[in-house]
Amino acid sequence: MLLKLGGALLDDANALNATLQSVAVLHQAAPGSVVIVHGGGSAVDRQLASLSWTSEKRDGIRITPPAHMEQIAGVLAGSLNTTLVARLVAAGAGAIGLSLTDGFLTQCQQRTAPNFDPGRVGSVVGGSPSIVQTLLRAGFLPVISSIGADAAGRLLNVNADDAATAIARIIRPRLLVFLTDVSGVRSPSGQTAEHLSARDADAWMSDGTISGGMIPKVRGALESAEQSNTPVVIASWRETDVLQRLERGEHVGTRVIADKSLHAPSASAPAYMP
Repeated sequence: MLLKLGGALLDDANALNATLQSVAVLHQAAPGSVVIVHGGGSAVDRQLASLSWTSEKRDGIRITPPAHMEQIAGVLAGSLNTTLVARLVAAGAGAIGLSLTDGFLTQCQQRTAPNFDPGRVGSVVGGSPSIVQTLLRAGFLPVISSIGADAAGRLLNVNADDAATAIARIIRPRLLVFLTDVSGVRSPSGQTAEHLSARDADAWMSDGTISGGMIPKVRGALESAEQSNTPVVIASWRETDVLQRLERGEHVGTRVIADKSLHAPSASAPAYMP
């Protein structure tokens, strides 16, 4: 099971502790069965604010000037990653911290945007599952921050939802779970949709039903479902037994359904190393 953690969860001490305890239970029952990818935008915001630096976001992208990159990496790949690992170890799980660039896990390049320069923002264009497979076979729990690097070794800030989607394509988990602070994707009626197709996602993003931070999650979920054939669930960490229910195969949150006829991968899409 590949879990993406981020958002408000990382700022809620009690909820984070409960989630990590649940992860530890899964890991102890089957060592080498869980991988975590995490972001940490709020922690980054606090660090930059402490330096009196402003952080701008456009089209869901955090503008990352080169001068900010060291601080962002220090938070995500440093203090936050180490804290998550330490708490998991304290809960009895053999966690080990990684970044996107460790052990050839990913290949990244600087991202471009049509109307502005995002700076040191990265996208994943390839990678190898070897380092994660090696750790899982040895019974460890990889905890991966969303910090990557380009071919020249320059650090890049990768959106954590995009990072989780890329890792899913690389390691091919049996399930990708985006844990959020809502119960799933809301339909136009305001109810949590049990299933979400690409057709519905297009319509709901167009009319504003799906908006804000849910957009990259939905896009990433669709991409994972289509390109890696990985089942994807968007669910709430507020439900304390959510991971155990998913492990038992119960329906939780919103399950994303691929629709290749509408969103077939481009023939020019980057190939991922086996």
